[in-house]
Amino acid sequence: MTQEEQKLKARAAGIVIPYEPPERPINLACTAGIFDPYVPPEGDARLSSLSREGLRQRAEQLKQSAASQFAIRKVKDYDPYFSTRTFPEKAQEIFIEAHNCLTNFNKQKLHSLVTERCYPEMVRGNRYKTIRWSFVESLEPPRVVQIRCPDMVNKDNLYGQVTVRMHTRQTLAIYDRFGRLMYGGEQVPKDVLEYVIFERHLVNPYGSWRLHGKIVPAWAPPKDPIIKTVMVPGPVLDPSQEFDEIQCEIPKPKQTQWYK
Repeated sequence: MTQEEQKLKARAAGIVIPYEPPERPINLACTAGIFDPYVPPEGDARLSSLSREGLRQRAEQLKQSAASQFAIRKVKDYDPYFSTRTFPEKAQEIFIEAHNCLTNFNKQKLHSLVTERCYPEMVRGNRYKTIRWSFVESLEPPRVVQIRCPDMVNKDNLYGQVTVRMHTRQTLAIYDRFGRLMYGGEQVPKDVLEYVIFERHLVNPYGSWRLHGKIVPAWAPPKDPIIKTVMVPGPVLDPSQEFDEIQCEIPKPKQTQWYK
């Protein structure tokens, strides 16, 4: 008996079947953005804390720490072992492990280390590329610069977002599908200053801290351009004619600057 026949039989018997619209469960495992993003001070890692500008930046950080202290209390209600002293080292381990999974194409483990918002941003455009990344050393100990505890849908659905400042030395090399170097170099380490956001769904007892995004300051220097491999246009030949290298001049490609 089909579903329509069952409905007709129920109506004939005087039974009213309530309409049940198809509903899909929604799992808000992460937020869709960064709440109250941290504004890095201009000249960070270059200004001394004893200079006038350095003291001014230190005063601004103390003013912004009041909101972070209130958020720490909320985070500790759900994660009693959370501490701003031990979390930066744990966050740096998550950061290194996530980038190693990205270079090794370990998608299953990468999903457990980054949020659903961060995953497509990390893997987009890497299908036909080879990435070589390595962590060399930490130039400064990582530290927590901001903590926020936003809510979504209702006030009881809380998320924790921790911004960690990392000043490290890394190597990065990106090769195209032909094996040609597009960006960076494996033998040239660079000093990198990053502000990385880690997020956790606090009301989920099985939740964990995961990489959520990065903050790029407006005063950050521009990245080096990417060198792309392009096809050089050759001469148009008639199938009935033979190619003569002496009489034919191969046009040179125009210089084009590609940016990432």
